[in-house]
Amino acid sequence: MMEKTENKKHPLIELLIHNKGNPRTLVLMEPLWGIPYNLIAPFATLYMYTQGITDVQIGVLLSVAMMVQVLFSFFGGIITDKLGRKFTTMMGDFFGWCIACLIWAVSGNFWFFLAAVLLNSFEQINQTAWFCLLIEDADSRDLVGIYTWVNIGGLIAIFFAPVSGLLINSFTVVPVIRVLYLVFAVNMLIKVIITYRFCEETRQGKIRMAETKDTPVLKMIYEYKDLIPKVLMNKEVMKVLIVSVILHVANLVNTSFFSLYVTQRLGIASRYLAFFPILNAAVMLFFMIGIQHRLESVKFRVPMWIGLVLYAASSALLILAPAGRLTLIVIYVFVLAVASALVMPRKDALLQLNINPDERARINALIMSFTIAFASPFGWFAGWLSSMDRRYPFVFIFSIYVLAILIIGRIRDPEFADHSVDPVTAEE
Repeated sequence: MMEKTENKKHPLIELLIHNKGNPRTLVLMEPLWGIPYNLIAPFATLYMYTQGITDVQIGVLLSVAMMVQVLFSFFGGIITDKLGRKFTTMMGDFFGWCIACLIWAVSGNFWFFLAAVLLNSFEQINQTAWFCLLIEDADSRDLVGIYTWVNIGGLIAIFFAPVSGLLINSFTVVPVIRVLYLVFAVNMLIKVIITYRFCEETRQGKIRMAETKDTPVLKMIYEYKDLIPKVLMNKEVMKVLIVSVILHVANLVNTSFFSLYVTQRLGIASRYLAFFPILNAAVMLFFMIGIQHRLESVKFRVPMWIGLVLYAASSALLILAPAGRLTLIVIYVFVLAVASALVMPRKDALLQLNINPDERARINALIMSFTIAFASPFGWFAGWLSSMDRRYPFVFIFSIYVLAILIIGRIRDPEFADHSVDPVTAEE
């Protein structure tokens, strides 16, 4: 008995061993994307600005990206059904990242950056296909664990972010970012090759490819008139969708205005800004690896409700924090990280468990389109609030967290089947 206990592996390791094929391959490949992305992301805007791209042009690029992403997200489900989850994922990685990164690597004017942004929007098609490829043949009981692994992959990548800062201090922004974009392109080409070699089309993907083989794209678009009402009438899906939009908006506002708020209003030195994402990642990793699997018995609603309460509490702490109190900002980051660890994997899994598996690709595409389209005005809105008082964007975040708390309090925990997610049994 003692030997058996000692040899028992961590539940997350057991999950990877149990979920052979697509889930394990895609999870293990995630750092190929996450590491170069996190090396580049903090300096992407500076890379453009240093090469003469104006503030207005940067704003135009962001607006164009948002509009094209909504369009590509809308068509993502149709393309995923017709071409298959595996091929669409490979296409999105190749055009949306590999080729886009090659263009970014040589960009020196507005038009090159615009071309890269347009190609990168293919990634929205890839998102729909990738999530289907990840979870469709997995056991429904394993979804929280699988999404936990996806989050872990992204969090580990954050620890590499300071490397680009050190390189830039030695070699300046433009040459370093050019090389990193080239590395990114090579990584994504490797990812495409691994996907081709080790991933298999899902059972539901094969069914949808056969069903849509002779169906014109225009007819599939027309079919949205029946699909959209079904999504809107599914109360459980709508509850999770509203919470997803709230979290997307909150993350958008936090990402855009946290650094400005803590440096300009609270007087925290800018040198500490690089420390906060690493602290957030460390806390989330500790929680996901050490505690997450111990919460399986309480399912979804209670952990998500607690996480949203912590989100709201962290916002209140930030609003009320006096100037110069770095300790309170550290506590804020800690509480926010615990909240994210509780909420994010469960939110993603809960959404997949409540949608009709027969229409997973198109429903996911619709949800992504709705989320991006609905969230897009809130960047401007938060900026307008911040122009009046830098606390107001976080007051707004606090208020929508309260709304999310009320909604999550009314969700139902899904019942798990005794088998894998059934690709042929619809909910309706």
